[in-house]
Parts: sequence; structure tokens; C-alpha cells
Amino acid sequence: MASARLSWIGALLLSFAACLWAVPASLEAASPQGESTGPIDVEANPQVFATMCALVAVGFGADAAPGTPDLAQLRTHLRSLHGPATEALRDYYHQHALGDSGATLSRFITFALIAGPAPKFELSLKRDQLPPGVLTLDGFSEVLANFYEEAQIEQLWRQFEPAYERAASGFREPLGRIVLASTAYLREIIRPGVRTFRVYVEPMVGNETNVRNIGDRYVVVINPASPSFDLMRHAFLHYLLDPLPIRYREKLVGEQRLLFYAGRAPNLPYEYRSDLTSFFDECFVRAVEFRVRRLPPAQLADEVNLAEANGYVLIRPLLKALAKFESSEPAMDLYFPDLVTSIDVISEQQRLETVKFAPASDAEPARERAEGLGAKKQNAGNAAFNLEAELSAAERMIAERNAVAAAEAFERILEKSPGLPRALYGLAVASVLQGDAEHARALFEQVVAAAYADSAVMRPDPATLAWSHIYLGRMHDLEEDREQALQEYRAALAIDNASETARSAARHGIEQAYQPTVSKRPPE
Repeated sequence: MASARLSWIGALLLSFAACLWAVPASLEAASPQGESTGPIDVEANPQVFATMCALVAVGFGADAAPGTPDLAQLRTHLRSLHGPATEALRDYYHQHALGDSGATLSRFITFALIAGPAPKFELSLKRDQLPPGVLTLDGFSEVLANFYEEAQIEQLWRQFEPAYERAASGFREPLGRIVLASTAYLREIIRPGVRTFRVYVEPMVGNETNVRNIGDRYVVVINPASPSFDLMRHAFLHYLLDPLPIRYREKLVGEQRLLFYAGRAPNLPYEYRSDLTSFFDECFVRAVEFRVRRLPPAQLADEVNLAEANGYVLIRPLLKALAKFESSEPAMDLYFPDLVTSIDVISEQQRLETVKFAPASDAEPARERAEGLGAKKQNAGNAAFNLEAELSAAERMIAERNAVAAAEAFERILEKSPGLPRALYGLAVASVLQGDAEHARALFEQVVAAAYADSAVMRPDPATLAWSHIYLGRMHDLEEDREQALQEYRAALAIDNASETARSAARHGIEQAYQPTVSKRPPE
């Protein structure tokens, strides 16, 4: 009887999955920052500055190069801070830090980009619009606000803002060259509107470059001392071209057959394997990038081969289509439907039958060479960023109720990162949604056990741990094992820095045994 009850628990948890990993449906809120009115600019950002001050104060980037004397002095000052708010910040950070510093930074940068102005830093989006990574930072606005006041970050910002503005001014010329070369090639004119492209200079991020697309906002957060102009150009081309595959998605039907071949490539990121529009868009941007870079024929051939070996099989036919565009007159905005229909899908299918894809172990070197990123680890090309992107993509599949694809994605992540609590938890939720509650139970129990692991890398964050206890408690309630269920709910309540949503669910579980709300009970 217990097994039968557990087998249909998946239907009962859909609402929680949607709540925890909601996919932004409309990120229409205006930018929280006081940005300039132009659609493209380089700026300093006070929210990013405040967030990075908080991270440096708790030890983030301790092994980073000191930078300029002023920056070294700022880092030393921040690391010497003490006080109740600073200690609370340290506790919060250690509870939420991931095993890789790049992945940790990625989450906090995303928070900064959707945070409102000081001193409260209230998020500008509703909870069901937040990116998955930010959902795990529940309560950080208050923690940051308290630190901001105690550490007098406003005065520090006033002190350093002129230097940041000078750094921003120095980037406007190289960004202008990127804009000019890209728009000239595409024969496009940038018009004022809601869509914006910003480069935020922030030296405290070290060698990590973060790229974000939040609704109509495209943002690059970069260290002016170690810029990646290749990454800036790639991000700007996304800003220019992303709307086209979406607007003409019905024209991409034929290319769906080519995505089947791309899915055979071990190195193709998961978010492209089942999303034709995103896959076409990425190949399109890379193809245009190759043309804008004006590479010598031999180098172009090598880089196209490497990109194709990693699954970007549309780049080659798109380069042929772009050659026709170059001899035409319309802007890309008008020419795009003709570009799509010019691809010979049948011929490409025949060609791809013989293409050999790179093995998984070669993913990172091939990606870096193909994108021309050099030897430095950029955030869009390093393992930490890829792991965060893969986890976020899998979590979006949960929110979209695509449990089968999500399970496959989490399993692939666990092959590369065995025991990773966030992936175990995601696979557990995917399992209950597929009706495999016994497997889910084992996975939730692994997450709980990881909380006591010797290695901090394998410890779950508070949200993951709390919800694992809650799900286990609900399973015990369904088995009518009330005493064990209460232990799980109480364990969830005892977790420091657990979200208020998790605490509320745990309190409700203590007050009343979990009762599913379904229209029809399956046979026992």
C-alpha cells in the first residue's frame, strides 16, 4: 500500500517544482539601476559594487591579484571589517557558497543585476520570475542591506566611483568598434527602445567575466584590467540577433532534423539539445561572428571544424547563407527569412551522417579554441559556468514539467560531478514527477547525508537541504509514518538560513499531516 501511495506522489509535488524553479515568463520590469537613456553603454554599477564588497569582505577572491594600489587598499579594508552584520554576512555566504568560486560568483552577480537600489536592494522581479540561481539566495537583500549600512559602503562607493567612471570611459571606444563592425556587417541601425546592452566595469570580479540576458537587458560584467573583447562581441551579437529566430521560429521547422544530429555531440550544452530556436540562434551568432572577425581561410576552416565537432552543425551552412546575404542589399532584419530557407536541409542531413564529434573530454579546449578566448578562464567558458548553466537548464526543465529530459540532464551532470547535492536533489524531484518515488527517496536521503560530509564541496545549500527534509516528511506522511515525518519537518526548521517558504512548509507539516489534493486516487 505504501508503495502505491508513493508511486503517485509526483503529481502532488508539481506545484512545489513550479514554485522553486519557475521560468521567467515576462521580465518586463524596468532596469533597477539608474542607467543612461541610450540603448548601449559602458557604466559602473553600484549594486554590483556593493555585492562585490560583500563577497570580498567574507574572503571571496582571496588569491586574486591585488590590482591597482587603490583596489588593493579597498580589498584590505573590506577583509578587516567586523561587526554583527558582517558576521551574519559571513555565515550566510558560507551556507550558500558552492564548491567552485566561479559558480558562486555567478549567482551573486545575477542577484546584483536584478537588485533594486541601495540601501534596501529589494529585488525588481516577482519571485516566480527569478532565475533559479537567485532563488537559492533567499533573504540576501536584507543581509546585504545590513552590511551596506554597517560597513558604510555608500561612502566607499562615493570614494571609488570616479575611478570606476574613468574605467568605463576607457571601454567606450573598444565597445564602439565592436558595435560599428557588427552593425555595419548586418546593415542594421540601433534604434532607441526597451532593449539595452550594458557593460559594467567591476575590477573586484578578477578574471571572471559574467554575461547575462534578463528579459530585454543584456549585461556583461567585466574586469577592466583583464577584458575579453571576444566575449563582449559575442554577447553584443546576441543582443542584435536573438529576436530574429524567435520572430521567425515557424521558418525553422526544417532545421529540427539537423538538431537531431547535433544532439549526438557529447559537448553540445544541454540547453540546446531540445530547443531548436536557441540552438539555431547560437549557431547563427557564431557564424556571424566568424564573418565579422574576417579570419584567414585556414584559421576559419580550423575553427569551424572545431565548433562543428562540438555540435554546432548549423554554422557551416549558415556561413554559406551569409555569403549570399553579403552580396544582397537588405538589412539582416529583413533578409533573415531568406537566409533560413536557403539552407539545404536534405544535403546537410547527408553530410552530417559522416561527421565525427569530439569526445566529451575535449569539450573545454575545443570550446575555447573555437571561440578564440585564449588561455584565460572566462566565466562563459570555464567549467564552473558550464556547470551552473547545465544545472539551471535542467531546473528549467523541471519548471516546464519535462521530467524525462530533466532526469537525463541531471544524470549527465552527476556523471561529471558525482554526489553533487543540487543535482541529486534535482534528479530526486524529476524522479517523483515520473512516479519513481523509491528512487526519489534514496536521492533525497543522499542529499541529507551530504550535509554531514567532510568536504564542504559536497554539502547542500540550505534551500536544497530544507526541501529534501520536507519532501521526505511528506513521503512519510503518505506512508502514515507520522513520527518519522515530524522528525523530517523539524529538521527542516532547524536549518540556518532556510528560506521562509521552506520554513512555512515545514511548520504546516508539523501542524497537520500532509494530505495530497488530487481529483482521483489511484488504485492501491
